[in-house]
Amino acid sequence: MDRRSFIAKSAAVGGVVAFASQAQAKDETEGKVRIVGISCSPRKGKTTATAVQVALDAASKISNQIQVELIDLGELYFSGWNSTGKFQQDHFTDLVLPKLKDPYPDGMIIGSPIYFRNISSVCMSFLERIAVLRKPELKLANVPVGALTVGAYRNGGQEMGIQQIQAALLCHEAMIVGGKPGAHQGATLVNAYNDDITKDEFGIKTAVQLGQRVAEAALATKR
Repeated sequence: MDRRSFIAKSAAVGGVVAFASQAQAKDETEGKVRIVGISCSPRKGKTTATAVQVALDAASKISNQIQVELIDLGELYFSGWNSTGKFQQDHFTDLVLPKLKDPYPDGMIIGSPIYFRNISSVCMSFLERIAVLRKPELKLANVPVGALTVGAYRNGGQEMGIQQIQAALLCHEAMIVGGKPGAHQGATLVNAYNDDITKDEFGIKTAVQLGQRVAEAALATKR
């Protein structure tokens, strides 16, 4: 075999191997239901992130089809929307958006701490920036979305924050879901135990119920 034939044969074999690898990767994701959790706290890895992870873990137990991923926005920096809709590269464009597009989620759980009976500025910026998923088509249309909030008091504005998150997602024609009984509107937690959110037994239960409901809805609406 001469050098030219050897190179051609090697290229053909390499192409087959690459195609096989791509096919295998597709097979591994085929039929999977991807649920993404977003922790919108400026404090990375703290109570909001823990609560969202609890919800994701509960979702993953509903079916082997469920794949979950936590996106923790703590310590990331990006602005909200502006009049042009054009942005310089920042942590949202570089780190967050790729995880929301590869592939697009089949379900979402958005969590925010409550500050002054309001969602965090990080959460507001996130909700504004995902406007990019509305054009040229609504990428989150009919995607089940649940909301989770963590406050300093049991009645510290958690439900108000959930309503803000839900209102924003209605602009995407997303499917707004709550939890099971006890968490009809969404998950509400209290950070009253020196950042150990797991001690809030009632709140953790609502996070579990929210995760279960989002998973069930995502399985039913998988595109």
